[in-house]
Amino acid sequence: MDAEVKPVENVGAETAASGTAGEAAASGGAAPDSAVSDSAVSGSASAQASAFPAAAGQPTQQGPQGIRFDFNLGARVVLPPRATGSWRVRLRDLDTGNILFQSDVKGAFVSSAKRFYVRFGLEVWEIPETPDAKGADLKLAFSHELDLRDQDVMVQFPVGTLGDILAWFPYAARFAEVRGCRVICAMSGLIIPLLQAAYPHIRFVTHEQVVSEHLAEKVYATYSLGLFFDDVDCIWQPTDFRHVGLHRTAGYILGVDPHEEPPKLHLPDDTRPIAEPYVCIAVQSSTQCKYWNNPYGWRELVTFLKARGYRVICIDQKPVHGTGLSWNYMPHGVEDETGDRPLTERARWLKHCEFFVGLSSGLAWLAWAVGAKVVMISGFTHPTNEFETPYRVINWHACNSCWNDPKHRFDHKDFMWCPRHVGTPRQFECTRLITSEQVISIMKKIPDLRVEGGESVLK
Repeated sequence: MDAEVKPVENVGAETAASGTAGEAAASGGAAPDSAVSDSAVSGSASAQASAFPAAAGQPTQQGPQGIRFDFNLGARVVLPPRATGSWRVRLRDLDTGNILFQSDVKGAFVSSAKRFYVRFGLEVWEIPETPDAKGADLKLAFSHELDLRDQDVMVQFPVGTLGDILAWFPYAARFAEVRGCRVICAMSGLIIPLLQAAYPHIRFVTHEQVVSEHLAEKVYATYSLGLFFDDVDCIWQPTDFRHVGLHRTAGYILGVDPHEEPPKLHLPDDTRPIAEPYVCIAVQSSTQCKYWNNPYGWRELVTFLKARGYRVICIDQKPVHGTGLSWNYMPHGVEDETGDRPLTERARWLKHCEFFVGLSSGLAWLAWAVGAKVVMISGFTHPTNEFETPYRVINWHACNSCWNDPKHRFDHKDFMWCPRHVGTPRQFECTRLITSEQVISIMKKIPDLRVEGGESVLK
């Protein structure tokens, strides 16, 4: 069924049940200026209440005869009860020509099944008490085709995550340009300073502002960006994000070209933090499967870099992170720039580094955004999951890419998640079998990598 119908007196209940967005669960307790968790969004409507501000209790746009409509999390139409006769309501996909839903009702709340961008067409007819058998006496009461031009449209991002927002935001900016609408981006206040000045045509607000300023009651349409793990029926996304990549899923949700593009960032201070050549590293993440689990990896890599005259700067939020008996420490010999620092400061360090070495984490996406060369060490994700980098490190001889396997549902509450080999000698082999030798061989592809003793030659 391509739409849901409820009695008009249950409009409030319907909005609470299926008009709100997905639940984001940030695991690991990492702050947004460090290697933060991805946003996990449930596919079921009932679990969607806490990630984003709720949609307005009733559609925000006024039509004739008490009909109300909008496109906040899909097409929504409220038809007031009729004393005589009934309504005929139809939802269409204007781009495919398909009729998605049609029904005759006395009065109802109708909402589409799909919550991502669809160019909906809405049509409502009045049906008399004793209609003509051929329908000749039906009267068109209302017709509307979705048109976002010059409309206020909200794009919602979950909070508690850095990499996902940087990955998705360029698609929101592209959406604003392509659709010609006034886009309001609702996101964490910690990330807004990175983007706001670079995109003056987009309004940035926090989730708290959406509520306090009653923005949900004013917008024409709302779209929610997230990782919808359990969305088997593709209600929130047209295709499973594990097939198209973490960042490109936003392009599919918003109906724009999914090719990747880094966001533009504004740094109030973009001067070089230190004079000497330096490399930034980030070793922490939100779950153990995301770490570089080779016990010698970071120590040998830091030794290699320092022998070539680089200062090695650790910019994680935490010097130590873990749970239970599993704890991960900042490597010996690095310079400690960990702590609760503004994201603009992290971006400043990354902008001027010779290159960045890290994991599939938020700081890798931040490095990509500022244009740094990124050496990414990851085995639990497939390379298509992240941005393109010529310095991606993965061991194809080991188990890999479980994150992008729809058969395995990522569990944000399980710090030791390893769906294929948990409790066996092969647990976390995806990165445990990535050696420092392999990482260094990839690193040697970087132009102007310094040789032993600190001289610089083109490799």
